[in-house]
Amino acid sequence: MATYIALSTFTDQGMRSVKDTTKRAAAVKELARKFGVNMSSIYWTLGHYDLVVIIEADDEQAALTFAMAVGAAGNVRTHTLRAFNADEMGAVLDRMP
Repeated sequence: MATYIALSTFTDQGMRSVKDTTKRAAAVKELARKFGVNMSSIYWTLGHYDLVVIIEADDEQAALTFAMAVGAAGNVRTHTLRAFNADEMGAVLDRMP
């Protein structure tokens, strides 16, 4: 499975109902399963981003479909990063001349 890190900010709509954020997170975690995605961790953060979410997906299409479904709900805007663990990075480095 590929790992992704989603950096998210609340939209105006998301802030108006911020008291429901933990309930929404549980619902989004369940939604992820329907797309074959595992939302392994979610953190509410201080600073530029309001949430940091760790996602695992079989492929980019599953990750993208999930991200678009979450975005369509209108509560967050997300920047998603593909993350590589040490073994994956080792494989990348092994391919270098």
